[in-house]
Amino acid sequence: MDGGETFDGFPKECISFFRELSVNNSIHWFKQHKREYDEFVLKPVRCFVYDMGERLRLIAPRISADPRTNRSLFRINRDIRFSDDKTPYKTHLAVWFWEGSGPRMECSGFYFHLEPDTLMLGVGIYRFPKPLLEKYRTYAVHKKYGAALEQAINNITGTGTITLGGAHYKRIPSGFDPHHKNAALLLHNGLYAGEETPIPDELFSGELVDYCFERFILMAPLHRWLVNLTD
Repeated sequence: MDGGETFDGFPKECISFFRELSVNNSIHWFKQHKREYDEFVLKPVRCFVYDMGERLRLIAPRISADPRTNRSLFRINRDIRFSDDKTPYKTHLAVWFWEGSGPRMECSGFYFHLEPDTLMLGVGIYRFPKPLLEKYRTYAVHKKYGAALEQAINNITGTGTITLGGAHYKRIPSGFDPHHKNAALLLHNGLYAGEETPIPDELFSGELVDYCFERFILMAPLHRWLVNLTD
């Protein structure tokens, strides 16, 4: 995308599309409504990726904002091969802005997730690849890097609206002090933070970029710590 079109908000038809898809989740229905998906979902979200990416570069200069599918845009088709849920489509819109030279989902980034009734914004790495998990654990209890992580988390969760996620394991991994002040962070197989709210009025105007950016700024300390981890 060349940035020729400015993002003016998502149309209300975008919400309607996902609400209707959630009760008509079939290939037949989707094919009949493909034009609505292209016009009311893909067209505005590609503009959003471009404008949001430009804004994010103010705090994350190397951010990747690529409006292609399997880049910043997640596929709407679900992978049903290993799932009990065989519905063919996702009933939400997901956007990913990542920073780093590795595979996009192994980098820290900023996440936008829209459902018919809620908007979720987040930051971080959903799941560490094994080599990075080992490095993360070492850094989490390191005198310097561990203290910086603790401060970043305190800054984020201190807002009262942003929560930390990624805890997975039940036991502290072997070789680490279970009494370390950051020991709880060793239970994570990913590290991310996010905020979920009802859909704001800004969603339907260009002000959404400002709305998201203000919240991403609050979450940025964790992103910066993770970028340093992955560099």
